[in-house]
Amino acid sequence: MAIIATEADRDAVIETIVSAFNADPLWSWMFPDPRRRSEQHAGIFGLYVDSALPRGGVWMSDERASAAAVFTHPGEPELNEDSEARVEPFMRESLGAHAPAALETVHRFEAAIPKDQTFYYLSLLGTRADSRGRGVGMGLLAELTALADQDGQPTYLESSNPANNHRYERFGFNAQSRFTTPDDLHTVTTMWRDPVSR
Repeated sequence: MAIIATEADRDAVIETIVSAFNADPLWSWMFPDPRRRSEQHAGIFGLYVDSALPRGGVWMSDERASAAAVFTHPGEPELNEDSEARVEPFMRESLGAHAPAALETVHRFEAAIPKDQTFYYLSLLGTRADSRGRGVGMGLLAELTALADQDGQPTYLESSNPANNHRYERFGFNAQSRFTTPDDLHTVTTMWRDPVSR
């Protein structure tokens, strides 16, 4: 059973997400300096966690956050106004000459989001390195899709690692569209799942 994270869990959740995305092909490209990546990931992912926490949109698999999911409920923005305003300055300060390419990729994420529909939006799903292979992350995804089914709402996510696409497909997600980084080296697959009647 998922635990709804509180402010007291913030650091543990961010630590889990940072651990999960350290070697992700897209997010390691976005923040290419391995010496600074964990700190930078904590900064950028923290904006999403801080936006979702007050809305009950951060779930943990257990008290130590072996896995964590960050999502928005239907009709909610992914980032609150404060976090939205901090993305570009953070990336420009963190990334220097690489910032324009990384920011263009962020804009491509935003452009791909379905318009004129409501849905659960899974922003981040990650499992700590020492907890992988136990199904704890997929357990959170199962609970989120069950909630979406109960509410009669679709679910949307972006897969930044093609190796994970089949895992989402097992839960009923289908590829909706694809976009690449500006250098065409990495592909992001947007995925959509219609609700299932119980």
